[in-house]
Amino acid sequence: MPKNNYSNLDLWKRFLPYFKKYKGLVFLDLFCAGLTTLNELAFPIILRKLTDTATTNAQLLTMSFILRISSLYIILKLIDIVAYYFMNNVGHVTGAKIETDMRMDIFSHLQQMSTSFYNKNKVGKLMSRITHDLFDVTEFAHHCPEEFFIGGIKLLVSFIILVRINLPLTLLLFLIIPVMIFAMSKKNRAVRATMANQRTHIGELNSSIEDSLLGMNVVKSFTNENYEIEKFQVDNNAFLDIKKGMYKNLSVFHAISRSFDALMYIVIILFGGIFMMKGSLDPKDLVVFVLYANVLTATIRRIVEFSEQFHRGMSGIEKFVEVMDTGIEIFDDEDAIDLKNVKGQVDLDKVSFRYNEDEDYVLKDLSLSVKPGENVAIVGPSGAGKTTIINLIPRFYDIDSGAIKIDGTDVRKIKLNSLRGNIGIVQQDVYLFNDTILENIRYGKPDASDEEIIRAAKLAGADEFIDQMPQGYQTPVGERGVRLSGGQKQRISIARVFLKNPPILILDEATSALDNRSEKLVQSSLDQLSNGRTTITIAHRLSTILNADKIIVLTEDGIQEEGNHQELMQNKGLYYKLYTQGQSSFDEESFDKLMEK
Repeated sequence: MPKNNYSNLDLWKRFLPYFKKYKGLVFLDLFCAGLTTLNELAFPIILRKLTDTATTNAQLLTMSFILRISSLYIILKLIDIVAYYFMNNVGHVTGAKIETDMRMDIFSHLQQMSTSFYNKNKVGKLMSRITHDLFDVTEFAHHCPEEFFIGGIKLLVSFIILVRINLPLTLLLFLIIPVMIFAMSKKNRAVRATMANQRTHIGELNSSIEDSLLGMNVVKSFTNENYEIEKFQVDNNAFLDIKKGMYKNLSVFHAISRSFDALMYIVIILFGGIFMMKGSLDPKDLVVFVLYANVLTATIRRIVEFSEQFHRGMSGIEKFVEVMDTGIEIFDDEDAIDLKNVKGQVDLDKVSFRYNEDEDYVLKDLSLSVKPGENVAIVGPSGAGKTTIINLIPRFYDIDSGAIKIDGTDVRKIKLNSLRGNIGIVQQDVYLFNDTILENIRYGKPDASDEEIIRAAKLAGADEFIDQMPQGYQTPVGERGVRLSGGQKQRISIARVFLKNPPILILDEATSALDNRSEKLVQSSLDQLSNGRTTITIAHRLSTILNADKIIVLTEDGIQEEGNHQELMQNKGLYYKLYTQGQSSFDEESFDKLMEK
C-alpha cells in the first residue's frame, strides 16, 4: 500500500464528499449546535443586565423584572436542552452513517484487489483498516464540524461583546490565542505521527494474533506455546512503548494548553486590575469579562480535548485513504465482453510471467492448447509453474507477454465476472466459511434453491455424509470447516462447482492431501464433475491422470513432453522413467532427483 505523506488538507478533501450525502443532517446538527452556543453566550449578558440594573437603577429591580428575566433564561434553557438532544442524537447517527459508508467502500475496494495484493499484505492488518481504524471516524465525523462551528461562534461573538466593554483588554486576551494555536499545532505533528504508528502496529499485532490462533494445532503439536507467548510478549511490549510515546506527546500537548490557559487569567487579573484602577473598566464589566474569558478558555480547552479525538480520526482517515489509493491491478478493459455459448477451448500462446520484476520468469514463451471437453493433466517438479498456469487462466494474475484465450478471445478482453463465472476451481486447500453446509454449497450459486443445492450435493457424493449429520444440511461447519474431515470438505467444494456448472474446470491437486479411502470417494465425484467439461488437472498421483486425454510434463525449461499415458510410455522419456521407477505418485522429490541426473 502507498505510504504517502498526506497533509490534513489532503485528508479533508478525501473525507468531505462523505458529508454531502448527509448535508441535511449535518446542517440540522450545526443549527442545534448554534442554538446551544448562543444560549451559553446569552448567560453573561443576562447576568450583566441584572447586576447593571441593581447597581445603577435599583428601583427598577422589581419582582416583575426578575421574573421576566428568569423566564427568558428558562425559555433559552429549554431550547438548549432540546437542541442539545438533537445535536447528540443526529450528530452521532450521521457519524455512524459516514463510518458505515466508508467501511462499505473500503471493503468493496478490497474485493477488487488482485491475488498479489493479498500476498503482500497481512489479513490482520487489513481487518484493522476495515474495523478498528474506522471506529473513531464516527466521533470525528460528528464532533469535528460541531467543535469548529461552536468554537468559531464563541470566539466571534465573545470578541464582539468584549470589544464593546474594553478594547485594550480584549486585544491583549485575543493576541494570546494565535500564539497558543501556533505552539500547539507544532506539537500536533508529533502526536499524529505516534498515533499513526500505533495504528500500524496494532494491525501487525492483530495479524500476529490471528496467525497464532489459526495455527493453534501446529503450535500444540510442536509444543511451542511458550515460544508463541514470548513472541507475542515482544510485540505487545513494542506496542506499549509506542503508546508511552503517544501519551508523552499528548501530555506535552495538554501542558501547553494549560499554560496558555493560565496566561489568559493572568492577563485578566493584571491588566483588568490596572484598567479598574484607572477607571476605564467598571467592576461589573470585569465580572462579565471574566465570564466570557471562562467561555473562551472552556472553548479552547474543549478544542484541546477534542484534539486527541481529531488526531485519531485523521489517522483513521489516513489509513482508509492509503487502502483506497492502492491501485487495482486486475480490472475490466473498457471494451471487455461477456462470454457466451462457451465451448471451453483454452489456449496459451507464448505466455511469459514472473511474480516480481526483480525475479526470474516462472513461465517463458509457454504455449499450450486444450480442446473443448478435453481432460489435460499437468505434472512436473516444484517451481516449474504448474500452479502459476491455473492462476493465470482466470486472471488471478496478469501475464507479462503473450496471450491466454478462451474460445479464441483474449482473457484480458473478457469481463472478469464472465471469465471467472465460466471457470470452476477445486483446490487442495478447501476454504469453507463459518456457516452451514447448505450455505457453503450455495456459495457456488447464491440464488440457488435448496433443491438445486441438494441435487449438487448428491452429484458430488456429499449427501451420503450430510444425511448422517445431526442437523443435516443445516449443520454448522465451524471456522474453516474444522468440524468436517478433509474428504468431506473436498466433496462440499465439488458440490459448489456442480452448482456453479461451469464449462471449464480446474483441479489443483484436489486429492493429494486425502487418505486412500477419501481419495477414491472424491476422485469418483471429480470424474463425474469433469465429464463433458474442459478439465485442467494439476496432480501427482498416477491414479488421477492415467485416463487423461493429454498429459503435459512441465519443467523449468518449459514443456518437455505431452501426450496420453500410452504415448508417453512409448516415447520412453521423463514420464516413462518416473513411471517405470515404480512411483505411485509424481511427487516433487521424485522429479527433483530425476532432474539432477
